[in-house]
Amino acid sequence: MRKIYILSLLLCAVMAVGAKKKQSYDVAAYVWPAYHNDSRWAELGLFPDGKGEWEDIYNAVPKYEGHRQPRVPLWGYLDESSPKTQEKVIKTALKYGVNTLIFDWYWYENRPFLEDVLNKGFLKARNCQKMKFYLMWANHTATSYWDYHTADKGKNYWSGRVTREVFEGFSQHLIDDYFLCPNYYRIDGKPVFAIYEIGTFIDGMGGVEQAREALDGLRAKCVKAGLPGLHIQAICWSALPSTLSGVPGDQNATQDNTLKALGFNSMTNYQFCHLVPANRPYKQWGEEAQAMYEKFDKDFTVPYFPHVSVDWDPNPRYPADSRQPAVSDVTPSQFKVFLEKAKSYIDAHPDQTPLVTINAWNEWAEGSTLEPDTHFGYQFLEAIKKTFLEP
Repeated sequence: MRKIYILSLLLCAVMAVGAKKKQSYDVAAYVWPAYHNDSRWAELGLFPDGKGEWEDIYNAVPKYEGHRQPRVPLWGYLDESSPKTQEKVIKTALKYGVNTLIFDWYWYENRPFLEDVLNKGFLKARNCQKMKFYLMWANHTATSYWDYHTADKGKNYWSGRVTREVFEGFSQHLIDDYFLCPNYYRIDGKPVFAIYEIGTFIDGMGGVEQAREALDGLRAKCVKAGLPGLHIQAICWSALPSTLSGVPGDQNATQDNTLKALGFNSMTNYQFCHLVPANRPYKQWGEEAQAMYEKFDKDFTVPYFPHVSVDWDPNPRYPADSRQPAVSDVTPSQFKVFLEKAKSYIDAHPDQTPLVTINAWNEWAEGSTLEPDTHFGYQFLEAIKKTFLEP
């Protein structure tokens, strides 16, 4: 018995030495799940090559001297709805410190859109449980912005507004198929669900009061499903409306009162370009955007999770004769400086979950990718590793 006990102790010691140290920070990168042949692309008359928005990327051209286009993926034009591809994504992301993926999630005309990367790829990957994930409901109107053949981006395909009935209808799908997953990202035990356009959501529900009732209903469904509730996150940018709070004695029309009225639990950003115009050098662009960290602290009562963007260049979504503003002089070393500032913000707010959001893992059509390309390789990922994993 004594020998068995000693052997057990030795085995536990070996396992403890070999165990991976828990990551101190949650680094969450947005995923644009468009690089595959979703059947609904055909409804829009887009991407007949059958590779989804990869068609924008390999047809991109430089539009001025020094313009870094096309961006060529180091891994090639992989089908991102494939479990094999997602296994590679998960393995690589975790190696460099990205431990959470935020999937852009869509629901148009009471049907899902671009769910295959998540459902058929990520959730079927053999190493899926090693990576946390959550959803950002990208409830913007689907427009011709995705059509690189035209510079006229004002054509609307599908409205981003949904009625209360539609919202109630897909709520159970969210809970059963995503929120209850063991690797779904949670804060205080509650699954995190981000909403991109708060104003669009309010309009669809018919007003602030009705929108609050809808969100409270979703929270109640989560509790009924055995969850402790729901952590609802706002994506904060200029499209967030100001409204009356409904708080007794407080009649100020502010963005913060909108979040309080709706019962949001936290906020973050999606892209620096929502905060600062992109027609400037990367260093200036990022510094101006990160200067708003202090403003978010001052103006909002809900916790703010810092955001960092890799780049911005939407030119692949426009014809060759339509030049669009893009950030210049982007470098991985400057990206690391921005990561360090985000880390400092997290460290200065020890009562909050240590979460930073990154745009993006694979926003190739907007030029913002952690996923390696043939120009920078893995340097942006190395910057994350050096900032958040190495002592």
